[in-house]
Amino acid sequence: MSCTVIRNVVLFTIDGQDRVYRDGTVVVRGDRIAAVGPSDQVGIPADASRVIEGGHKMALIPGLIDTHSHSSLLRGVTENYQLLDWLPRYQLEHRALTEADAYYAALLSYLEALKGGTTCVMDMYRFMHRCAEAAGDLGLRVNLVPYTADAPGKDFFETMESTRQLIESQHGSQGGRVRVWVGLEHLFYCSPQAYQTAIEYSRHYGVGIHTHSSEQKEEVEAVEQHFGRKPIHLFQQYGILGPQTAIAHCVWLDESEIQLLKDTGTAVCHCPISNAKLAGGIAPIPELLQAGIRVGLGTDGNISNNNLDMFEEMKLASLLQKVKHYDAAALPASTMLRMATIEGAKVLGLEQEIGSIETGKKADLVLVDLSGPNLMPLVWDCSPNGIEETNILWNLVYAARASNVHTVFVDGIPVIEAGQSTQLSEAKALAEIQAQTEDLLRRRDPFKATLTPVVG
Repeated sequence: MSCTVIRNVVLFTIDGQDRVYRDGTVVVRGDRIAAVGPSDQVGIPADASRVIEGGHKMALIPGLIDTHSHSSLLRGVTENYQLLDWLPRYQLEHRALTEADAYYAALLSYLEALKGGTTCVMDMYRFMHRCAEAAGDLGLRVNLVPYTADAPGKDFFETMESTRQLIESQHGSQGGRVRVWVGLEHLFYCSPQAYQTAIEYSRHYGVGIHTHSSEQKEEVEAVEQHFGRKPIHLFQQYGILGPQTAIAHCVWLDESEIQLLKDTGTAVCHCPISNAKLAGGIAPIPELLQAGIRVGLGTDGNISNNNLDMFEEMKLASLLQKVKHYDAAALPASTMLRMATIEGAKVLGLEQEIGSIETGKKADLVLVDLSGPNLMPLVWDCSPNGIEETNILWNLVYAARASNVHTVFVDGIPVIEAGQSTQLSEAKALAEIQAQTEDLLRRRDPFKATLTPVVG
């Protein structure tokens, strides 16, 4: 079994005590963390096959977790639309989508995610057996969530039958790094029977349920007018709320809906940049956290966000709440780093395996190079109570970006080194992705005349 030692790093454990070691060491054996602690207490085992020296200019954090994303080959092509006008244009991609498109879309998205320190992604897309292949080629940990819709005219989404097949063929594949959940596209696109089948699959296969809701004010109003209930209450009527379910967005919630999420143990995937870009609004994250609801961060994918940088996501999530509440202390850096790691793991039901740097957990680790000008200088100081404090935590959230990531481990395997994939030729992959995208755009064009509104 291979043994890797990462030493002399600023180590953010994100454990229950949020312990930070100014000079820390982690020992990795196989795919697990074997030892964690100060470098003067954790030595180099005699059988160590590799020693990575941080030189006190690297931070080591748990792998970041993107709890809601959509792979896509498209970026910067559907701009300046609010959600309900944006969705039909986004769906043109799905009308033309092929298995090959899905593979290259996932390859592009997963490569960007890994290079930015994201080691686990909840991806909602189509033809997801090809997404599993892409994840395997890169070494990423993924939760695959097929878009499912059964409303008339929505036959360009996945079905409950294709979801069942994906669960049976891919759940637990790629060395256990691939998991499959049941996905429901939208209340207007899914029948009550679809929700019932989702519950049956969730119980039978022991998998989660993922959907979208309450992303835009006008969307919530349309749901109320059509169904006679607010979205979260309608989910409760359909029976999908519970610890097994994670709902993306949740921007427009009233107190009764927050209470329902709390009472049922339902999780929320917060996508601040996408919600801002599509003019959806600012989600009530402090209120959700105060209620004890599990909240993770998500990018929502490159087509609605334009990048998959979870460092950027942490920063804007914090800043939006400071502006909304006129409170400079709202959602501080420590809360945001936890939300991007261990809290995201809780949303996915993986907190016993990933999300923090603790002995026995999977070795999903990210080395951030602190020597770049945007992260310098490094400051250590003693607070009045004698506790050593550093600016590095704040800079990881408010100054770092994906390009500061140096090395990424998933299951103890270095899948990114010196900012480059160790698993494939990036130049070759990106050339193939460009060619595939140009072909997709040609096939997509004829569908532009078929735009239909989401509601009505």
